[in-house]
Amino acid sequence: LSSNSLSLPLQTTSSALKGAIQLGITHTVGSLSTKPERDVLMQDFYVVESIFFPSEGSNLTPAHHYNDFRFKTYAPVAFRYFRELFGIRPDDYLYSLCNEPLIELSNSGASGSLFYVSSDDEFIIKTVQHKEAEFLQKLLPGYYMNLNQNPRTLLPKFYGLYCVQAGGKNIRIVVMNNLLPRSVKMHLKYDLKGSTYKRRASQKERDKVFPTYKDLDFMQDIPDGLFLDSDMYNALCKTLQRDCLVLQSFKIMDYSLLVAIHNMDLAQREHAMADGTSQTDTRRPAAQKALYSTAMESIQGEARRGGTIETDDQMGGIPARNTKGERLLLYIGIIDVLQSYRFVKKLEHSWKALVHDGDTVSVHRPSFYAERFQQFMCNTAFKKIPLKPSPSKKSRSGTAVPRRS
Repeated sequence: LSSNSLSLPLQTTSSALKGAIQLGITHTVGSLSTKPERDVLMQDFYVVESIFFPSEGSNLTPAHHYNDFRFKTYAPVAFRYFRELFGIRPDDYLYSLCNEPLIELSNSGASGSLFYVSSDDEFIIKTVQHKEAEFLQKLLPGYYMNLNQNPRTLLPKFYGLYCVQAGGKNIRIVVMNNLLPRSVKMHLKYDLKGSTYKRRASQKERDKVFPTYKDLDFMQDIPDGLFLDSDMYNALCKTLQRDCLVLQSFKIMDYSLLVAIHNMDLAQREHAMADGTSQTDTRRPAAQKALYSTAMESIQGEARRGGTIETDDQMGGIPARNTKGERLLLYIGIIDVLQSYRFVKKLEHSWKALVHDGDTVSVHRPSFYAERFQQFMCNTAFKKIPLKPSPSKKSRSGTAVPRRS
């Protein structure tokens, strides 16, 4: 097959896929809403519901102008619980995902997945491989246990796992929180693992409009790290520590921390240059709605409950500063937790020869990975803003006039 004979159907399949996803989710969320709320039981994690969508329609499904397809929903009751835990109401979920066309993101990750974002920026839909979907299913009971104890997390927030079957193909998709709102311009983006081996962005990556840099780039660009006030730093490191423990318990490694940086001072200068004046746009983009969906809420979940920390001008980002003292907003989250099985398998094969007892491998490696990851984040990437010696407690909150020298 020549490459262009392949590229044409892909365009059409993408819009058909988006349409099928929306029809499927509308049906599954709708039919779920008729079932009474109840506690999640162990067997709920293994349920797969399947519904057929013929193009001419049926007494359960509407007619549509795509080819016939089948739509599968994995663990519907369990995912309903996760959505509820994150404060996502069924009608909001449907409205966000199904009311307007999904937007395809051009930056398919290294994994070759397709990414779609809902038009209101709330949700990301990502295609996953069969193995990854299987892995997520296995994780669900542990994920449930973890979230029950700690809904504040930087781990991916999984809202649904589905499969579209059409023309002999299975396309599995997962719905997750969107870490990077499009309404906020990101000036820099890093994928950090806490490892320096081959961790520099490739030339191909650097040539992109919005490249994702890596650990060595970070250490070169931001050698002093990103400064957070001490409460924020403590909340972030505590969250990372808990999340790493969970990942380690699942024997997961090779995950990354995605860190995107919006430089508020730079944005103001850009505005000023664009306007030719120093007037900045006073309309604020709306922050994301779903509970715990922003970086700020992931580490300090009280934001919604009348806490004092989330202010409108932070748009869900975590306030920080760079060495120059410029005001930054950080958007962060742990990504690539489902790719782990490949990595573990690879390791096991190469280690089996060296270590007869295969189990010693799988136990030590994830803890080593987690430890190194945390060390890097809380010592190299993020730093506490040193408290200035203050004449009085008041001046720390910024109310007192600074002393004249």
